[in-house]
Amino acid sequence: MFVNAQAFGTLTVGMRDPRITRVGYHLRRLKLDEFPQFVNVLLGEMSVVGPGPETPDFVKLYTDEQRKVLSVRPGITDFASLKYFTENEILEQSNNPKETYINEVMPQKLQLNLKYIENQKFSTDLKIIGATFLKIFGIK
Repeated sequence: MFVNAQAFGTLTVGMRDPRITRVGYHLRRLKLDEFPQFVNVLLGEMSVVGPGPETPDFVKLYTDEQRKVLSVRPGITDFASLKYFTENEILEQSNNPKETYINEVMPQKLQLNLKYIENQKFSTDLKIIGATFLKIFGIK
């Protein structure tokens, strides 16, 4: 992203987001923009699998029930990131991407995250990791 990109919003809308550099476009398309988060995993700040981190602007909109996702370490991938693998494209087609995210996408992602938290298992994590690799490489 360009310097001070956050000043133009925190919601990524479409693959042609004006905040993203040309190189960033290709990194994002291949999901390689997530790779630096592995440093956070090594530091113990994140997990490979878990609810994706959210910006404070959206977290303040969570209900008490939805706030339960904050009780676990955030992750790089999860059921929500698999279901919304093309979230940028979905939001790009909306007349009001922020409203669509808040009212449609975010609640569904949080519902998937809460379900994951209630049923956390190592075997489920392995399935999510496998499904993520398949998605990234366009196999499934």
